[in-house]
Amino acid sequence: LEPKPGRDYGGDEPTYVVPDVYIQKVGEDYVVTLNRDAVPRLRLAGYYQRVLNDVDVAPETREYLQERLRSARWLVKSIYQRQQTIFKVATSIVKFQRAFFDHGISLLRPLVLKDVAEDIGMHESTISRATANKYAHTPQGIYELKFFFTSGVKGASGEDVSAETVKEQIRGMVTAETPQNPLSDQAISEILRGRQINIARRTVAKYRQAMGIPPSANRKQIG
Repeated sequence: LEPKPGRDYGGDEPTYVVPDVYIQKVGEDYVVTLNRDAVPRLRLAGYYQRVLNDVDVAPETREYLQERLRSARWLVKSIYQRQQTIFKVATSIVKFQRAFFDHGISLLRPLVLKDVAEDIGMHESTISRATANKYAHTPQGIYELKFFFTSGVKGASGEDVSAETVKEQIRGMVTAETPQNPLSDQAISEILRGRQINIARRTVAKYRQAMGIPPSANRKQIG
């Protein structure tokens, strides 16, 4: 007698993604803009400075307030620096992944933290921390910044192909396959080799599992 039978399923609260940075095409160039609304504007209350300027304030109170003000200024400065790091990383990603922004995931190129770190003159660990759970709004959709850092698969031409690009091709093949005769991992591997992407069957299986695609035996439909 449940009037809303779907109420017992999927009780988790939806997670909304707010982009930290916008990447938009203006003319022939891509412009990176920080989302100022994603981080609240912080400022120090003038009341505490007025208290410090009061000559009647006890020395221990003055010392305590000065220490707190230094900590507050450090916090505001750190947040500002983190925003600038995100901006620099996004700008560097645009430079490395221009083909992706123009044409989509099929042209995503392999990229590691070291490439961007060397490009903007920062340590890899700084890049890793700054991009954690940070998202970019792009012409191709909203992506986590870590999405653009992907390993490569050796192509027949000697040029590496992004693992995300390979996954997208596998997903496309599975979507287009005949349900009565699904493609095996070996068959997918051979098709990719025909597309100049050298990839072993076990690697295909690993990518397939990562995307939540069941093996061919479980995808097969009878009749």
